[in-house]
Amino acid sequence: MSTIDGLPPLREVIAAHGLSAKKALGQNFLLDLNLTAKIARVAGDLAGADVLEVGPGPGGLTRGLLAEGARRVLAVEKDTRCLAALAEIAAAYPGRLEVVNGDALALDPLAHLTPPVKIVANLPYNVGTELLVRWLTPATWPPVWSSLTLMFQKEVAERIVAEPGSKAYGRLAILAQWRTDVRIALKLPPEAFTPPPKVASAVVHLTALPAPRFEADPAVLERVVAAAFGQRRKMLRASLKGLAPGIEDLLHSVGIAPTDRAEQLPLEAFCALARAVAGARG
Repeated sequence: MSTIDGLPPLREVIAAHGLSAKKALGQNFLLDLNLTAKIARVAGDLAGADVLEVGPGPGGLTRGLLAEGARRVLAVEKDTRCLAALAEIAAAYPGRLEVVNGDALALDPLAHLTPPVKIVANLPYNVGTELLVRWLTPATWPPVWSSLTLMFQKEVAERIVAEPGSKAYGRLAILAQWRTDVRIALKLPPEAFTPPPKVASAVVHLTALPAPRFEADPAVLERVVAAAFGQRRKMLRASLKGLAPGIEDLLHSVGIAPTDRAEQLPLEAFCALARAVAGARG
């Protein structure tokens, strides 16, 4: 028996259903149910929340979320091989687990959840960053979700929490830190997974702020950041020259030296520049 519920250990589940991880789907399974429960606890109190999980695989984290008291879990799984194993979990937790067979990039599962909503997932490596960016850039803010608790490759996690002046600092750090409180909550070695990936992993916890830290139009800020970091080795007067007429004057107007590079600018400066660019465009 497992330590968190009456269902079989995950190794038995994987063997019974022939669930070898598929590289094409970015799958690396966590088999230690104590560890998956620990990840679930990073998300905080789940008792009154609906939880979205993407890529549950054989259901290790799913079981952790349910055992920790999630009101309801909506699990989106692309791999049809995993559905039978997930159905067994749903039977053990009547009315609390709904499994959707589909691609998380092609669905809007948040529309089927009742707030408060938390997103907790060991994200498939091949779609993790794209999903994060989507969740950080909804049409309105605050978003439907109150927090994100997500597993990434350690390198990606470090980019999300990076500070100005570091090599990891870039678009992900700006997008995440503009609208959320973010921290790395847990680090995991490759051997925690089956099969072991080539890199370490980390769990990042992001809590939605009621409003962005600094005023800026989201679309303009995104363009400014994309242009600045698209040519991060260049001075800003060069990397941003196509963004607006008189870009050097705009940089000076918000206290940024045109000779600075993107990685030197704090979040507040990017937001100030976005406001100046928006104003220049009328």
